[in-house]
Amino acid sequence: MSETDVAPAQASADSGADVDVRLRLDVAYDGAAFSGWARQPGLRTVQGALETALATVFTRWGSPPLLTVAGRTDAGVHAVGQVAHLDLDAAQWAALARPRRSAPDASGRDGSGRGGSGRDPLDGLVKRVNGIAGVEGDVVVTRASIAPDGFDARFSPLWRRYQYRVADVDAPRDPRRRGHTLWYPGRLDPAAMERGALTLLGLHDFAAFCKPREGATTIRTLQEFRWDREPDGVLVASLQADAFCHSMVRAMVGATIAVGEGRFGPERLEELRVAGERTSAFKVAPAKGLTLTEVGYPADAELAARAEQTRARRSVDGTSATVGG
Repeated sequence: MSETDVAPAQASADSGADVDVRLRLDVAYDGAAFSGWARQPGLRTVQGALETALATVFTRWGSPPLLTVAGRTDAGVHAVGQVAHLDLDAAQWAALARPRRSAPDASGRDGSGRGGSGRDPLDGLVKRVNGIAGVEGDVVVTRASIAPDGFDARFSPLWRRYQYRVADVDAPRDPRRRGHTLWYPGRLDPAAMERGALTLLGLHDFAAFCKPREGATTIRTLQEFRWDREPDGVLVASLQADAFCHSMVRAMVGATIAVGEGRFGPERLEELRVAGERTSAFKVAPAKGLTLTEVGYPADAELAARAEQTRARRSVDGTSATVGG
């Protein structure tokens, strides 16, 4: 982000106006050492690590910023395209945007070779947060930017996209990818798995594939679900939906793996979905093979309207009711 992009917000903050600045953070992480995204007492989580770093950065300026995330990934799930937002008050933004000078040389420039005022405050925030939270190298803020008006990391997305990697006996066992790939000991039929996946597409109640949560809807629009074998032989599931409920991706992957094993036919997946009840007919796939790859947002002018729409609880017949909480 250039200096001109941050100038309006900086001017408002420096003038003393009582404004909030919403920032978007793009985040990647290896989920192996984290107990999921959401902060939990006594456990290492992605949100906890990042919010602790933010609290350190803003320790002298009010309450520590809190994160709102696009997708609350489970323990062991990875991400390369996670998105979160945080809100800074005027004092926090002014502190972030204030030039930080090292000792100037004879030319009046700071030790970096640039004028002290040439520093990008968002680049500085990324470096400081990564220097605190990313010491182990398993979580990285890849970018920080000022969010457009109406942006909400959780409620504004049009879709989330995941991939799941499976190496059956026709694929190599690459030790470097063992933490991100399920090693399956037999041979799978990807064509049958693809046929099963296609039966799940569309707007449905996915209660059969979701862990129930009180007050949460299990109605989703599954926009894409396909299986491809990469050149090296690894099977990759690609899934996209407006949103996913708890364990939905891993449950659907596990169900299609059962089809690939020959335990039941592809049409059985539609029957399970229509039944709408959790079942022991298949195993939920392990977390380590799953990665959140991308979150898609509408054009800036449509962000606020999309957030309002998402806050409404949907039903299969197209009616809506307000979602509590």
